Amino acid sequence: MSQSIIHTGKVLRQIMIGQLQDVSESQMDIQPEGFHNTVRWNIGHMVYWLDKYSSLSFGSPSAIPAHYETLFNSGTKPSDWTVTPPSKDELMAMLSEQLSSLSDLAPEMLEQRLQAPFEMGPFQFVTAGELFNFALIHEALHLGVISSQLKLIK
Repeated sequence: MSQSIIHTGKVLRQIMIGQLQDVSESQMDIQPEGFHNTVRWNIGHMVYWLDKYSSLSFGSPSAIPAHYETLFNSGTKPSDWTVTPPSKDELMAMLSEQLSSLSDLAPEMLEQRLQAPFEMGPFQFVTAGELFNFALIHEALHLGVISSQLKLIK
């Protein structure tokens, strides 16, 4: 089962990368009516949180710039940005690097207990696998948002 979760993570990230291939740099910053953020923000948010979940789940050192937290953490939005966000190319490179790092995961790593349970609202995650699986659900939700945004942008 753990190998299936890792495989799902790779497939999900490949779908994301493929969907973004034809998105222009200018389309990354269009905020369609009814949405709180842009395609760029959603991509950065996924990069930021997968990095965070990997650190919490597997003890991996952060592989993203520190300013990503102020740009892409939950509750942030492009209208509040005071620094230039990363380019599409930089974000795509981060997505690809994270995809590559998923190949380093071994199924037994998902069975490890977290140093401390991770709590999010009413939910509590105790093992690396629980938190990593939630990370994939989170990423799939944002993939859906991006898909909806792109339908309105294109």
